[in-house]
Amino acid sequence: MLTQKADILFQLQKEILQLQGFRYKVSDDCIRPVLGPIDSSFPNGIFPLASIHEFLTQSVEDIATTSGFISCLLSSLMNNGGVSAWIGSSQKIFPSALKFFNVEPDRIIFIDTKNPKELLWLIEETLKCEGLAAVIGEVAEVSFTASRRLQLAAEQSRVTGFLIRNNFRNINTNACTAQWRISSNPSIIKDDMPGIGFPAWNIELLKIRNGKPGTWQMQWAYNKLHSISDPIIFSSTEQRKTG
Repeated sequence: MLTQKADILFQLQKEILQLQGFRYKVSDDCIRPVLGPIDSSFPNGIFPLASIHEFLTQSVEDIATTSGFISCLLSSLMNNGGVSAWIGSSQKIFPSALKFFNVEPDRIIFIDTKNPKELLWLIEETLKCEGLAAVIGEVAEVSFTASRRLQLAAEQSRVTGFLIRNNFRNINTNACTAQWRISSNPSIIKDDMPGIGFPAWNIELLKIRNGKPGTWQMQWAYNKLHSISDPIIFSSTEQRKTG
């Protein structure tokens, strides 16, 4: 009897996780971001697709850092020819810089509006477009009701959403699946070579539904996310480029 109850609970948990974006399919292999040690914090070790990820920022520098991290996620989500939408009150992204994260800027649809209510409406309606890989929305405030509407739209369309919140008055409880805070770390320059080095981040996963929060020091190098403590292994082609 106890074994039967345990099996029923396990099956129910599995079905709930699938509805929340933690669904593994063979077709997801080429699009689901792989985040190294961060993956262990997600339920079943799987980055949640078809859900809303909230990113907290407090300055222009934070927005730039967060946008860089989101771009590295887009490199996986869009690697099968997908298109994404970036919605905000003003375009702060330098499109050509997206190529550094293996994202083609002509596959990003930029939408700007100065009306806060129209901004949330645009994000929700764009999330309903099943043909998109992801939707990024820059917004200061989002109520629980609004976040629930966004989460439901993402779950129904299977489109992954990223909310960049800046100049927010308070961190309210909402329906987002995950809450992140990304800050910059000093770049690491290989073998004292000239240049600015690879982008390095302090990544905080503040909240994750059915998962474990945590903090990691990571860097983006050669189209992959690496832990700063781990050595980067270069292919022969990459060694010729840097040699």
